[in-house]
Amino acid sequence: MLCLHLVEDTTWLLQILVSAFLAILFLQSGIDKVVDRRGNLEFLQGHFAKSPLSGMVPLLVTLITILELSAGVISAIGCVLILVIHEPTVAFCGAVISAFSILGLFFGQRMAKDYAGAAVLVSYFLLSLVAIYLLAR
Repeated sequence: MLCLHLVEDTTWLLQILVSAFLAILFLQSGIDKVVDRRGNLEFLQGHFAKSPLSGMVPLLVTLITILELSAGVISAIGCVLILVIHEPTVAFCGAVISAFSILGLFFGQRMAKDYAGAAVLVSYFLLSLVAIYLLAR
């Protein structure tokens, strides 16, 4: 009986931690894209200047900003719901949106031939997959 509670409590703690991490990650990134939109656009237009995405940078920045803010807000709300009522469904949705957001970022980095930048995203993507698994339990 003791081990069963330990497993349940550990899962609950991991759900809180992973949803909090995703909330912080995506809220900070999304808010930065809103607050410093001009700076982000200038940087990314240079970054994608030689890629097939060069003409779509403003649209893509808008889309990724929406995805990141959605992932962050939903993960934050989900984290609170896990804490208060032990309900992980909303945080699960946040983790799924996080995974799609990272896929979008990864695609962009690969298109820009920024392989080092794309490689950094792998750990975040793996974390989002772990989050999906933990929050589906």
